[in-house]
Amino acid sequence: MSRLVVDIHGPLARVTLNHPPLNVIDFPMMDELLAALQQLEQRREVSVVILSGGERGFSAGVDVAVHTPDKIQTMLQKFHGLIGALVKFPKITIAEVHGICLGGGAELAMVCDMAYTTEKAKWGFPEITLGCYPPVACTALAALVGQKRAADLIFTGRTFSGEDAAEWGLVNEAHPEGELQEVIQGTLDHLLKLSPAALAVAKKAFYAWDSMHLDKGLARAEKIYLEELMQTEDAQEGIAAWMEKRKAVWKGK
Repeated sequence: MSRLVVDIHGPLARVTLNHPPLNVIDFPMMDELLAALQQLEQRREVSVVILSGGERGFSAGVDVAVHTPDKIQTMLQKFHGLIGALVKFPKITIAEVHGICLGGGAELAMVCDMAYTTEKAKWGFPEITLGCYPPVACTALAALVGQKRAADLIFTGRTFSGEDAAEWGLVNEAHPEGELQEVIQGTLDHLLKLSPAALAVAKKAFYAWDSMHLDKGLARAEKIYLEELMQTEDAQEGIAAWMEKRKAVWKGK
């Protein structure tokens, strides 16, 4: 795989995003992540999977270049297919976040079963600044941080720290850089003693209600994105401005 590093040690697997410098999620990474999940699902001995971007940063999000009108439908289908696979994945997933964690990267981390971050990690859902919106966050973020907080983060696009993410319930815990591995290991010490089969069934039952709402909500958010958002001049202007490295000129239409 050119975009991932997958390491398996008995019941623990680590999937590390490996697309320097910012782990931008492009089409090859989406395909490789989906393939990795499918392969790991067949490994009966694996019960926990850590998803990480390495110590330099988790991910700057989905490649802006695939938000153009000719690629946007494919992007949404691929990325939302990946999100759906991650939510339904029978192994316990833990996001380990260092550095930058934005947009689609933050959405990947938030749908993991558990998430741990460094205090100074930079989180955010900045899509609105490009004239777009984050469909996964629009569907699922409020369940984690509350409706008002989710509205703030999605509608302003502002960034926030890992410490904030922990305080608001987006992640389990935030710790200084040098302590994060030890904290995650403490959780692993509990999980890796347990039955992989029991964990898989418990996870299925735990998300039985939420997964139905996610499927319906994400499908609606995707439909609005394609049929309404991408028909606006502002959405096309936002992407073009980013590509051309200039300030967007909004027309409100």
